[in-house]
Amino acid sequence: MTRRQPIERRSEGTPQRVVTPLAPLLDGHGNRQRELLFGAAFRILARETERSWGFAAADGYLGWIENDALGELPAPTHRVAASRTYAKATPKLKVTEPVANLSLGSLIHVTEIENGWAKAAHPLLSIYVPAQHLAPAELPEPDPIAVAERFLGTPYLWGGNSAFGIDCSGLVQAACVACGIECPGDSDMQAAELGRPLPADAPLQRGDLVFWEGHVAMLADDGMLIHANAHHMAVAQEPLADAVSRITAQGDGPVTARRRP
Repeated sequence: MTRRQPIERRSEGTPQRVVTPLAPLLDGHGNRQRELLFGAAFRILARETERSWGFAAADGYLGWIENDALGELPAPTHRVAASRTYAKATPKLKVTEPVANLSLGSLIHVTEIENGWAKAAHPLLSIYVPAQHLAPAELPEPDPIAVAERFLGTPYLWGGNSAFGIDCSGLVQAACVACGIECPGDSDMQAAELGRPLPADAPLQRGDLVFWEGHVAMLADDGMLIHANAHHMAVAQEPLADAVSRITAQGDGPVTARRRP
């Protein structure tokens, strides 16, 4: 099954944005394939009563999304740079009220900032986000590994893309996108397209990617990996040599590729 809208057709469809903290992108059977964060652009190709078929504008990933998760939002001015934050209805610190949790990478159109609170555009609600947790959308992060490290301890979730649950390719995509590097959503796509391939004997450096069949990890420093994995059930660091031995021993094969974004 085709997972992505071809690049030459990504201007098609009706533009919308995600207006909920997190929106699963589903296959035809209702299974989560990836997730879209608040403010992510989505283009609708077909609309039904409760859900719409279309693709994530950032990488072309196709899927179904609930209509309640979509709406009209202006282009983002800021992104969430903290590992996680929240939105609330009242721009005051000591007001106890329900909050909506937002992940690193969420995109927000700020209409004003006052007393440390950023008012965020929303089609239905007045919401405020701590301004210290935001960064200008047009200023990329300098280091994908530093971004990935903000996810340390995040639970492993297959098909997850947020600081509340993430998988191996979701972590790589979040780290790359924060740094202005275009990145596909799944590890096989990343192994084929992201950056450039490295020879098997090339020295590895910070930020390089190591791939197995169905898995990807990022090199932090000194032979240490950072990756979202089911062994730790979290985003964790471990020596590359240990990961290679463990993955081989459990029958998942050798390293299949190494790439530099």
